Amino acid sequence: MSYKKLTKAVIPVAGLGTRFLPATKAIPKEMLTVVDKPLIQYIIHEAAEAGITDIILVTHSSKGAIENHFDKHYELEAELEIRGKKDRLESLKEITPKGVRIVSVRQPEALGLGHAILCASPIIADNEPFAVLLPDVLMHHSVKGCLAQMTEQYRKMHTSVVALEAVPDDQVEKYGIAAVKGPDLRIVELVEKPKPADAPSNLSVVGRYIFTPRLMEILKTTKPGAGGEIQLTDAMDELLNEEVMFGFEFKNGQTYDCGDKLGYLQANVEYALRDKALGKGFKAYLKSLKLS
Repeated sequence: MSYKKLTKAVIPVAGLGTRFLPATKAIPKEMLTVVDKPLIQYIIHEAAEAGITDIILVTHSSKGAIENHFDKHYELEAELEIRGKKDRLESLKEITPKGVRIVSVRQPEALGLGHAILCASPIIADNEPFAVLLPDVLMHHSVKGCLAQMTEQYRKMHTSVVALEAVPDDQVEKYGIAAVKGPDLRIVELVEKPKPADAPSNLSVVGRYIFTPRLMEILKTTKPGAGGEIQLTDAMDELLNEEVMFGFEFKNGQTYDCGDKLGYLQANVEYALRDKALGKGFKAYLKSLKLS
C-alpha cells in the first residue's frame, strides 16, 4: 500500500476568543503577540518546519487581520527599503515561510472543532493525510518542533499520531486524556475531562494531530454531540474502532496554553528571556522588579 506524503495542515482560527475580551473585540486572538510576533506566526512556522507546504486557515469574517498579516505589504516594504531599515524589512519577509502557501476557508457557523476541520475538506484530497494545529497552544523546543517530531513518527508508521503531554494528576479534569497501551503509546481510548479518580492516565491531548485520510471521511458522517457541535473527539473515537492510533509524548520542551491569560503571560515572559536581543536586559529587569 502506498502512502501519500504529509504536506497539508489545518489551523482552525474561527473562534471568537472571548476569554481575552476586551482585547479581542477588534483583534483576533491569534494575532495577540508573544514578544514581537503574533501567535499564529509561530504556529505556521512550526508547520513549515515539519515539511508542510499547504496551510488551510479555517476562519471567520472577523479574522481578516490574520490573512492580511501573511499578505505582502508593498508600500511598507518599499518605505523600509528607502529608509535603509534592512532588519525590519527582513522581519516582514520572514513572516510567511518560504515554499508555504496559505489559503483560507470560512466556517459559517460555530459548530465545533470537528466541523471546523471538516470545512477544510474541499482542499484536502480523499487519499491525503493532514495535520491539525490548534493556534492557542504554543510549543517551544530548542532543537526540533513538536509537529516535526510527530511527522518523523508518521513516516515510519503511517498511522494517526496525537501529541500528548503529562499533566499533574489533580489537573486531568481540565483536559482530554488518552488511555494508552504499551511503550509505543498506542491509544485505546480518549476521555474528555475525567475526574482524577476515573482518569486512565495523566497524558493530555495538547493540540497537535496527524490524521490518516479516514478521519476526514468519518467527520462527514459524525453527528452533533456535546453542545450540539460536531466533536473531533467523537470522530477520533470512531477512527480508533477502525485503525491504530499512536500518541507522541512531547518531552524536553515547553507547552503554553495561550488561550488562558496566565499561560499567555508565561509565554511572553519565557520567550522574552530566550530572545537574543532582549533576554539579558529583560532578566535584569525582572530581578530588579519590586512591586508595592
